[in-house]
Amino acid sequence: MNKYLLKLYIAGRSPRSERAIANLQRICDEQLGDQYEMMIIDVLERPELAENEKILATPTLIKQLPPPLRRIIGDLSDIEKVLIGLDLLP
Repeated sequence: MNKYLLKLYIAGRSPRSERAIANLQRICDEQLGDQYEMMIIDVLERPELAENEKILATPTLIKQLPPPLRRIIGDLSDIEKVLIGLDLLP
């Protein structure tokens, strides 16, 4: 199984950001075990990274690896949408 590289872009420690982090953590723990690396990037602290990735809204999750690259926007509460976005559901 490929290791997943996930980048979650948030704007500050808002309730929406916290919810996205918690949802992603739960999904990864349940679906990926230890086969993932998750990076939380606060666009307020690292605007250049958000600019490089063309982040227009937060929270945005980018699945960097394995290819293809995928983007999921929102607080990740729609588990099925996230699993499809991560290619974990057909």
